[in-house]
Amino acid sequence: MRAPDSCELLEARLVVLGRILPASNHTFLARLGDSGARCVYKPSSGERPLWDFTDGTLADREYAAWVVSNHLGWNVVPPTVLRDGPAGRGMVQLWMEPEEGVEPVDVVPEGTTPPGFLHVLDATGARDEPVVLVHEDSEPLRRMAVLDIIINNTDRKGGHVLPMPDGHRHGVDHGVCFHSEDKLRTVLWGWAGQRLTAVEQTGVESVLTGLDAGLRESLEDLLTVREVDAVARRCERLLRAGSFPVARGGWPSIPWPPF
Repeated sequence: MRAPDSCELLEARLVVLGRILPASNHTFLARLGDSGARCVYKPSSGERPLWDFTDGTLADREYAAWVVSNHLGWNVVPPTVLRDGPAGRGMVQLWMEPEEGVEPVDVVPEGTTPPGFLHVLDATGARDEPVVLVHEDSEPLRRMAVLDIIINNTDRKGGHVLPMPDGHRHGVDHGVCFHSEDKLRTVLWGWAGQRLTAVEQTGVESVLTGLDAGLRESLEDLLTVREVDAVARRCERLLRAGSFPVARGGWPSIPWPPF
């Protein structure tokens, strides 16, 4: 099966194969008519209202996350478009089949953090046993964490990290991003306080530069001016600090459930 290009993802006939459960919003597995490639379709009509995000904007936020990811050139977010479908306008994203048996984010018994993984927090399991939330220490995951800071991801669960067979990691489910208030909630806190690499700093700088030109125009078609201004402020703050932020009180720093 050949991979579809962006035009086909945008224009090909969309055939719904079934609903993906237990997603909180209507999420469908679909097929592109010509290539037969699978994709995820999230119509705006199936979005559940949220108290802190404007109704009917989640698909736009999903696409905006891809716009920033594409600008960075890090390929964190799979190819994504906004288009019409059987249930109306929504987000359509190329399906990425994760590698079985690989868990970039995991919960392990206390004292058994695997080599190459970072400790996030201590917790208690279903049988009151001590456990630890961990994630791998890898370049693709670090870049995902930087993207989450830039776009203010309030829901980076472990299940939103897709391990690819070639070692790459894709991030999905970005409907609750770009709030103008700081609401970062993520399981990727293992680098808290660590210095950004030169590549990561350059990426943040490129977003800030883009917000003075075409990137701002693209995002303002999808978000409010206040939300786009907040992206710039987060980039400036991240560059001033030169390091990953540390979780602070006042807002939950881990999404619930974390997977």
